Amino acid sequence: MSRIILKSAAVAFASVAVSLLLTLVVVPAMGFAISRSVWLASTVCPLMLAWVASAGTFWQSDRLKNAHRELARAHAQLAAAHRRLSEKASRDDMTGMLNRETFFAALDGSRRKADRGALLIIDADHFKTINDNYGHLTGDDALLLIASAIERGVRSGDVLGRIGGEEFAAFLVGATEPEARRVAERIRREVELIRFRPVDERTVPLTVSIGGITCGESATVSELMRAADRRLYEAKHRGRNLSILDRDISEAA
Repeated sequence: MSRIILKSAAVAFASVAVSLLLTLVVVPAMGFAISRSVWLASTVCPLMLAWVASAGTFWQSDRLKNAHRELARAHAQLAAAHRRLSEKASRDDMTGMLNRETFFAALDGSRRKADRGALLIIDADHFKTINDNYGHLTGDDALLLIASAIERGVRSGDVLGRIGGEEFAAFLVGATEPEARRVAERIRREVELIRFRPVDERTVPLTVSIGGITCGESATVSELMRAADRRLYEAKHRGRNLSILDRDISEAA
């Protein structure tokens, strides 16, 4: 408020100075004497009018600036909330990985940008047994440990998603076949090393089976998923705790 008073006072005194200057020039030029009443009118009128008018103008301007700041702050908070909601909607609630829909959208987007890469499907072995023997809450604990092991196994920049109850997928961006095999084996080993003790000191083994395919230039997302899924089925059929990758779609057919 004091800032408004000072600014309006400056305008008012500037108005008085201009008024007095005009009085000194115009009144004698018209042949009139500058009387006391003229001096008073030249001083008081611009002083009062300019002070009131400028104070009102500055006050309104200040209100508008404050309103604009509040609007900008509210807009920023709304945008941040929208980003948080969008991020939450794209993530699996339990693991924090991308959910199924978002993972496939990210996979499709990555495929459009670059042909090279590899797709892995990772499935927890005998997971129904853990749920049946220890309950679903304990099963969730095991699933979180597996998810963390998968995250440790992939490289920075790879895309991870939970695409089913105990099924995960990883798109290894730009990976060659040897790189994909190393990552798949690292994931398998990280899970195998978990020491899961849901009851007392008894350790329950956790393992995963992995099927994968390196990405051919013309392969669609559906074709890649089917090829990787066939290799996952083969890994399960051959005893589980195994990773099997193919070089291209034709080999997986």
